[in-house]
Amino acid sequence: MSERIIDLMKQYPEKKQELAVLQVQIKNFKGVTEDEVIDSMQFSSPQGERVQSSDISDKTARVAISYRERTKQINDEWYSYLVEQYTTLRDELEFFEFALTQLSGQLSGIMHDLVIGQCTWEQVMEHYHISRKTLWRYRQKAITELDRLYEMRDRQFDAYILN
Repeated sequence: MSERIIDLMKQYPEKKQELAVLQVQIKNFKGVTEDEVIDSMQFSSPQGERVQSSDISDKTARVAISYRERTKQINDEWYSYLVEQYTTLRDELEFFEFALTQLSGQLSGIMHDLVIGQCTWEQVMEHYHISRKTLWRYRQKAITELDRLYEMRDRQFDAYILN
């Protein structure tokens, strides 16, 4: 479990940035244009029944019949994907940020400064008047406490699923 915690601590800034990008994509969602769909459909292989039986390729007729429907489907799926990614990442980050506030003693402030504040170890050591070894021990203790919080959350989810 602590691998997950360590990865979250390392990737926190990138995940926050990804969340912001997803939020902007959702807010400004325009989707693909019908022309883009037509272009993509022209280069795809025919599926299903042929629209016509002449020597002329049935791609053009098939595109003309279904491009609007396909455009809507692509845009609906893309928008749903963006919302799902945003919601999952937001929930993950919100729980992580909450978990940091639940750490005992000075650990909460120290870990907040290291992870969310992106302070260097030197900055944190100076601010809290601690040695590098003490900071390392605090970090290890915080990881252990965070592991327990994540295990608690996982047990609650498992209990819900099993009921």
